[in-house]
Parts: sequence; structure tokens; C-alpha cells
Amino acid sequence: MYQIMKKEVLADKIFLMDVHAPRVAQHCEPGQFVIVKMDEKGERVPLTICDYDREAGTITIVVQEVGASTTKMSSLEEGDYFRDFTGPLGCPSEFVHEDMETLKNKKILFVAGGVGAAPVYPQAKWLFEHGVKADVIVGAKTKDMLILEDEMKAVSGSYYPCTDDGSYGHAGMVTTMVEELVNNGHQYDVCVAIGPMIMMKFVCLLTKKLEIPTIVSMNPIMVDGTGMCGACRLQVGDEIKFACVDGPEFDGHLVDFDQAMKRSRMYKTQEGRALLKLQEGDTHHGGCGHCGGDE
Repeated sequence: MYQIMKKEVLADKIFLMDVHAPRVAQHCEPGQFVIVKMDEKGERVPLTICDYDREAGTITIVVQEVGASTTKMSSLEEGDYFRDFTGPLGCPSEFVHEDMETLKNKKILFVAGGVGAAPVYPQAKWLFEHGVKADVIVGAKTKDMLILEDEMKAVSGSYYPCTDDGSYGHAGMVTTMVEELVNNGHQYDVCVAIGPMIMMKFVCLLTKKLEIPTIVSMNPIMVDGTGMCGACRLQVGDEIKFACVDGPEFDGHLVDFDQAMKRSRMYKTQEGRALLKLQEGDTHHGGCGHCGGDE
């Protein structure tokens, strides 16, 4: 059992929890995720690690209510327990293994959309702790939907909030903020974009035109989190990858976002899973128990 040590509401239907999970905290790195299960019959929910404290043995997760399981999760309070808290899973961010002197000479830009700020934060924090101050753009529909602002300001070189309605910070999409920075003379060696699929797609279209190498996190399409269900299958260049075991981070200029979004929508229905099995033939990945691909 894994106790919830802290719970905080960040915005409407978005909340943060510190969970006591010493083994996970001891071994995790930025970019990885955990699988959370509330009780014996609960759904297994993959969640990106937002922060960790190795001394306290805690992992911070940020959850947005989007379905039955996450809505039920929001009713948990400090002192309650998760039945399972498995991790760390997935591959750490690439820069964790980079030569530190090379990394310190790089100009890095993070672009986060909505709750994508949660997985961006540990990466920006890790870099800051190693002497690298990255620029951070965070977008949301309104000011009230921006999360982790104080934390992000503390670990970034420059912080640029954006709101779709213009109520705070830059008025407009994160892509127009990227364009503004580049047009004002900012040069970046790499961009890391994390957020809704459609946001990452358009960031990548822009950064490809600007010739800025871009990394994306495909955690939004993960379901099972262990490579067994096949829901997070995606085309990356000439290869087929699975976000949960091969990622969740990939070269954004190689990811086929249109295919991934279409497949993700189809995978949610029985008819869609059957059609995918037919279309993908021998390459179809079973394991979900619904489409027969595992038989």
C-alpha cells in the first residue's frame, strides 16, 4: 500500500499528490512514469512523474479528471492509500545520459500544454540543478488553468505563460510564442514539447521549419503502460514503436501524429480495434483482450 502524503488542487479538475513510494523515488529519472491502481479492481492508470524526493521517499503525480478512474482518484485524500504504485517505467529523458559539458553549452526550450507542464517540470528542474537554465513556455486555455507556475519560474531561465483567451501572459497558442522568441533573436539547439497530441504536432511542424530538433513525449496515448495492449503503437520514421516501452520520448519530426491520433481514437471502440486488427495484419499487437490479437 502506498500512502498519499499530500494532496493539492492546482486548477479545476487538476490535482497534485505526493505519494510515499521509496523504491520508485530511489530509482526514477525525469521522463519516466508510474502505473497507479486504486484498489484490487481498479483500472491501471499510467501517470508521468512530476517530481520526486529521494530522501523523503515520495513521488509527485499530477492528475486531471478525464474519466471514471481519475474522477474516483480525485476523491482520495491525504492519509488514503493506493493499492499499487509501480515504477519507474519507460526510458529517462535523453539529456540525463548526455555529456554534462556538452549539455551546458546547449540552449534548450521546453513547450508545455495544459497538464504537460507536469512532466516538463522535473526535466527543467534536473537541468537547473545541473547548471543548465532552459527557457519554458507553458500554454493553457485561461490563466486559471495554468499549473506549477511558481515551481517553473524557480527552475527556468525564462518563463513564458500563454493563454488562448489572452487573460494572462502571451495571448495565443504556444506556437506563436515560439515564433516570437525566434524572431526576436533567440536560438535553440533543441526543443522539448509535451502536451496534447494536436499541440505537439503543430509545435513539430513549426520547429521543423525553423530547423530546431524536437523531442516529444507520447504519454497521452499510453493505456496499459507495459507494452501489452498495443494502444500506444506509433510510426516513428520507418519504425514501429510503442510509447510505453520504447519511449515515452521520441524525435518529434519523425512521429506520424495523424496516424497516432487516428489509431488512438479507433482503439477506444470494439469496432475500431477489429478494423485495426484487419488493417495491420501480422503486425497488429494484441494483449488488450478485446480484439483477439492476443489469441
